[in-house]
Amino acid sequence: MHVVLDDTAMVAAGRGNLLASRLIHRAHAEPGWYLYAPACALVEADRARPGTAEHLAALPGVTVLELDLPAALVVATDTTWSQAHTRHAAAPTPERPAGAVVATAEPKRWTGEPVRIIDLTP
Repeated sequence: MHVVLDDTAMVAAGRGNLLASRLIHRAHAEPGWYLYAPACALVEADRARPGTAEHLAALPGVTVLELDLPAALVVATDTTWSQAHTRHAAAPTPERPAGAVVATAEPKRWTGEPVRIIDLTP
């Protein structure tokens, strides 16, 4: 299972959201579970809740995704860097042909987007 955290999921994790905590635990403890934090979403989460980026980046089960050239080209055409980088990270790749699921605490923001989501709202 490949899961990409959007900025709202990162903030929710920092505030102790049980569902976000379970995802983090699974990515650390269970084989086949992968959790990703796109750099642009990490920046936005840290703006909303200072300390979030450092905390998430230190977790062993979380892989921080850099803003490489393909991601930068996608981000450059969108108005929201965080959402664009998250959407790009969830897109299918040769390593993840089915793509990844986006974990979010604001599912309505993904309405009409070509992504599957995990709703972290309680």
